[in-house]
Amino acid sequence: MDIFDIIGPVMIGPSSSHTAGAVRLGNLARKILGEEPKKAKIILFNSFARTGRGHGTDKAVIAGLLGFTPDDERIKTAFEEARRRGLAYQLFTEEIDESLHPNTATFELEGTSKKTQVTGCSIGGGRVKVTAIDGFDVEFSGEYPTIITVHKDRPGIVASVTAHLAQEGINIAQMRVSRKKRGQEALMVIETDDKLPEAMKEILENIKDIHRVITFSE
Repeated sequence: MDIFDIIGPVMIGPSSSHTAGAVRLGNLARKILGEEPKKAKIILFNSFARTGRGHGTDKAVIAGLLGFTPDDERIKTAFEEARRRGLAYQLFTEEIDESLHPNTATFELEGTSKKTQVTGCSIGGGRVKVTAIDGFDVEFSGEYPTIITVHKDRPGIVASVTAHLAQEGINIAQMRVSRKKRGQEALMVIETDDKLPEAMKEILENIKDIHRVITFSE
């Protein structure tokens, strides 16, 4: 256990799990969408659903979708900010789902040209874990520079991506590939130790059979 686990992050709100973690989840969902969200359906599960309103989880997830950080004073007025910026949102609660972490949220987002579904949980101390993207099982924290690719499941894709990273001297911290069926669509998440060059997204988009690339840093 490190000091961050004990004292938690600098934040607005009473709970690192229910407030700071919820902001970070919303922010990650926004980054995965890759553009300003225009519509959002958020489902809060278990502890998030039962005690979230009292701890400000409802405002926190909206604040994250707006791009706010956990220490942003505007979290308190996130609903008003969302209306001002044209974000149409719906909040729902599902109080019991024992298959999920107690502090879990699912985001169904639409932007001008993109849509996505992201599920994640707040695991304490303001830390979070993304567990699903568009029906693919994943597991990453968003604490490292991150690459997400949606691509055809075929030999050579992973090797092509990692070769480009090696060429730039970028070390992989962890990587996971998920697919629904052999030879169809797959999703890969790579977290790196090193900052990603601005051109990396375009480089990877030019690899044959890669359909979409998302890159971001914390």
